[in-house]
Amino acid sequence: MRDLLPPTVAVAVAAPDDWTGDLLDAEQACLGEKAVRTRRRDFTAGRVCARRAMADLGLPAVAVPSAANRAPIWPAGVVGAITHTAGYCAAAAARATDVRSVGMDAEQHREINAGVRRLVLLPEEEETCARLPSGILWPIVLFSAKETVYKVWHPVVGTWLDFHDAHLDVDPDAGTFTARIAPARVDAAQVSGPPTTITGRFVVADGLVRTAAVLTLP
Repeated sequence: MRDLLPPTVAVAVAAPDDWTGDLLDAEQACLGEKAVRTRRRDFTAGRVCARRAMADLGLPAVAVPSAANRAPIWPAGVVGAITHTAGYCAAAAARATDVRSVGMDAEQHREINAGVRRLVLLPEEEETCARLPSGILWPIVLFSAKETVYKVWHPVVGTWLDFHDAHLDVDPDAGTFTARIAPARVDAAQVSGPPTTITGRFVVADGLVRTAAVLTLP
């Protein structure tokens, strides 16, 4: 993820020991005692990476608990994101004085079935995928990019964003994507200056799709 985000954003990628690292009390309370092994490992690696990213910014490595929807709750003055997929986990953090919001996502580079594609992709995005260069499974790239867009949007606006509320254009040569947010979602936002477009970067390598984006300050 380091290659996809600006220098103002600290990024930590999980090492083998991070999946079984220590949780702080507030983090452990969110996980609970009955969490299955996979959930516990993912959660642990994400929190270890989140605290390391904050430490890299020179900030206290405090607990990062989770909200009811499992979104991480960053300390005051910090924005960030966590992502994990099989065998990979990363966290990003930035000072709120440098970045308005940050999002990122990692997915296995794999086919997604027709039902999921209908939920994720607009008809024009399906047409775009058919025109893009071969060798990359573009629907999963767009899926990951939309996950990143949501992670950028939600902390700023505080409302849900459906997959069809973001229309993506992809530049395969530059490795970038641009999401245009549906006007109805923007008009309904109860914050000043809600984002109408979110631009990010992507890379497909080593069996993974990685996407990331930042929302700059006004």
